[in-house]
Amino acid sequence: MQNYNNPSQPPQGGYGMQPPKNGMSTGVKVLIVVAVLLVVGVVVLVAVGIGGAYWLTKNMEAARGPEAGSRPTSSSSSSSSSSSTAGDDAQPPQPTSEQAAAIAGGQSAVWSQQEISWTVPQRWKQDSASSTSFNWSSPGSGDAAFLLVNISPMSADFPADISIRAFYDQAAERKQRGEVSEVRWLKLDGVKGVMFREAAPESSDSPQRLQWMGYRNYKGQTQLVNIMLSSSGKHFTQHEDALYGILYSTKLTH
Repeated sequence: MQNYNNPSQPPQGGYGMQPPKNGMSTGVKVLIVVAVLLVVGVVVLVAVGIGGAYWLTKNMEAARGPEAGSRPTSSSSSSSSSSSTAGDDAQPPQPTSEQAAAIAGGQSAVWSQQEISWTVPQRWKQDSASSTSFNWSSPGSGDAAFLLVNISPMSADFPADISIRAFYDQAAERKQRGEVSEVRWLKLDGVKGVMFREAAPESSDSPQRLQWMGYRNYKGQTQLVNIMLSSSGKHFTQHEDALYGILYSTKLTH
């Protein structure tokens, strides 16, 4: 949807700053969110670019026609062929009893501009919301956890299936390098996407993210939905069940 990928906006850092006695200031939280998104955005842009480049190549081949030795390829045929490999094994969430208990009796975090919602623990609160980003956080300062969500609008003919496959392949490569500990296809409210969990960072003060990315059609617009749940590496375990519970509770209007 922890922030390892975000198409055009990204955050990271800010952990270790001394918060005021009554909790983390808004300024510090903004710095953390911006830092996580900055790291993730670069990776997302690369994956989106892979899909876009492939789509452009196919369109150029189609424009040249049979004379150039290429058979015209429509966007619909490209989409259907990629969808047959990109999400056949995507499954809906199957939360553990601990993950379900972590958000039991929680509150609804509603992103009204995009009609998306999550269930979060009672003491979490909203930090910001706009038409393209939505941020909530738990109580605390350096030990806080975050829900960071971004929307990136795409053109109607954007090759979403090709792009989402690129996301998966990137995450799988990161897993081979030991940067990601879990990667799999996951359907959230019926929308297939890629979920991955970063391995514990080398520096325990650095962010560790649980992330999901998928494309939905919302009011006729193709959107990349990037959901990131994060905490500092040293505190990730204490938030882990809640982060998975929040992610699995995602409700998308599509």
